[in-house]
Amino acid sequence: MQTKFRWLAALAVGALSVGSMTACSASGGSGDSDTITYWASNQAPTVEKDAEILQESIDRYTEETGVKVDLEVIPWSDLYNRILTAVSSGEGPDVLNIGNTWAVSLQSSGAFVPWEGDALEAIGGKDRFVQSSFATGGAEGQAPTSVPIYGLSYSLYYNTAMFEAAGITTPPATWDEFVEDAKKLTVDTDGDGTIDQWGVTMAGSSISNNAHQAFVRGLQNGGSLYDDEGNPDFGNDGVVTGVKQWVDLMAVDKVVSPSDAESVNGSDMAATFADGGAAMFFDQAPDANLAARDFTGYAVAPVPMESADATGLLGTQSHVAGINVSVFENSDNKEAAIDFVKHLTSDDEQVYLNKSFSSLPVVTGAYDDPAFQSDTIKLKQEILEDHAQPMPLYPSEGQMETLVGTAIKNLLATAAQGGSVSESDVKSALEDANSQMSSGQ
Repeated sequence: MQTKFRWLAALAVGALSVGSMTACSASGGSGDSDTITYWASNQAPTVEKDAEILQESIDRYTEETGVKVDLEVIPWSDLYNRILTAVSSGEGPDVLNIGNTWAVSLQSSGAFVPWEGDALEAIGGKDRFVQSSFATGGAEGQAPTSVPIYGLSYSLYYNTAMFEAAGITTPPATWDEFVEDAKKLTVDTDGDGTIDQWGVTMAGSSISNNAHQAFVRGLQNGGSLYDDEGNPDFGNDGVVTGVKQWVDLMAVDKVVSPSDAESVNGSDMAATFADGGAAMFFDQAPDANLAARDFTGYAVAPVPMESADATGLLGTQSHVAGINVSVFENSDNKEAAIDFVKHLTSDDEQVYLNKSFSSLPVVTGAYDDPAFQSDTIKLKQEILEDHAQPMPLYPSEGQMETLVGTAIKNLLATAAQGGSVSESDVKSALEDANSQMSSGQ
């Protein structure tokens, strides 16, 4: 296990950082058997809103069990590095959220409780979970070390009034239609010679969003970030084509504001969209952000594909997105930590939490609630079922996201400054990222 800890410690220092490294509290806090610590991911428009929502659930748990929960909500820009630091030091929270695409990377550290045997039975067993989400908890053939808590899928959000004004009657089904519509929607609305309504907004500085686009657009174009033997292969033709399509939205098609190269997350995109600065964007669950801005003039559609009738890998519209929850193996209060995960994944709490965060329940029993009968929810469920693939289930996946996402961030920065980005530039950036992958991952 120490060898694995050293690998993650080296990764935390050597990989391109997505946030600042921060010291962690000791596992289990003071070791008080009546208290556990919980690191939650940022799901709401603000970490303060997250804390407010989660505290209601925590209060119910404390009232029922007598166990107190010390909560810290950590922004996505910091979470991965905080986890790596906790793993390498052996000191962290009792319970923590992780992006489900990190599950295999973190599993390989040996630092987290495997969900099998008594631990899995304690939370009700595998069968009560949505199986596509449960499958993200670890490498194939191994006991998962995380279980899902929030389900998500990418979809296209578009401004219905802007579509009507541009004479667009249906959302784009193909990438070519998407680009064509985006050009129609990129407008100087007040005639001052400056574009003030862009066709698309993106979070160009978001490492994870960029990596997700490389994954989806690569698969749609017949490529893959890893070869059949599990080796990183970022520079193959399909991935290069897909990434260039994404960067071209700013560099060539001119349908994305150059300022979006500095946009860091979904909240930025939702703000631009709600304020009328852009007509379309791709996201997983921006509904709470849009509601916080009192914006309802939008509709949701599937992510466009190369061909409207594409299936299989070519028909990928999203990764199997979502948030998982893990328990540290060295928790001083492992029994209480597992019981808290049982609480968070109970049918009632899944209804409350996913309704609050506009995400999808990860247990089948929660879908009977009326909150999950809307057309948007049904669309996202369909995407997860028919048009989603798990991010590569390899230990190096987390490092891949950092390197590929940063390469795309840098390409977008070049485009934002007026520089050209050729196919060879994209291929070179991706091949350079590939070469930075640690040997033996």
